Amino acid sequence: MCGRFSLHTPPKVIKQVFNLELLPEIQPRYNIAPSTSILIVRKTDGKNKADLLRWGLITHWAKEKKSSYSLINARAETVSTKPVFRESFKRRRCLIPTDGFYEWKMLNGKKEPWYITIPGQEIFAFAGLWDHWEGPGETIESATIIVTEACEKLRPIHNRMPVIVNQVDYDRWLSPVPGEEKKDLELLRPWQGDLSLHRVSSAVNKATAEGEELIKAV
Repeated sequence: MCGRFSLHTPPKVIKQVFNLELLPEIQPRYNIAPSTSILIVRKTDGKNKADLLRWGLITHWAKEKKSSYSLINARAETVSTKPVFRESFKRRRCLIPTDGFYEWKMLNGKKEPWYITIPGQEIFAFAGLWDHWEGPGETIESATIIVTEACEKLRPIHNRMPVIVNQVDYDRWLSPVPGEEKKDLELLRPWQGDLSLHRVSSAVNKATAEGEELIKAV
């Protein structure tokens, strides 16, 4: 699963990499946790548009708003068939910009946090889905991160990882072709490139912890 990540890349770089004209006001974040706002990029009227959505999917057909920790992630293996994600996979895809994410390794009965980045790549993106929920006097747009099996380098730490979309496939992911959506399942595979991993302080275990020191090696 993916339960924490960072985004501290300068806005200018984010706009350039994701071909954005505008960007919501954002601050550097080193410990983005579920139920908080996350930056997503989606296709609107043929153009890439960035918005801030709640992390933790609420389907548009849900009878009530509720926090469901399990919906912060969607499994790549079932994302096209599971009712809670199926329609969003067909019509409501997004990219979730990040510059690094955390995974926890079990060691002697304790969880040891590690920080993972892509060497030589300042920013990259997770594959995501979004939805729009309306309730009495309230509207919530929310998102989930798609996860898959861990790649070989990450497997000693954790058996799952977020799906990282290659930059050359950004438009393909954001612009599904009706009737051919399942062909895009090949994009939801373990990362094929290199990763950089290092241990970090257990301070990141606290969801409210924040600051650049969280991503530093220990």
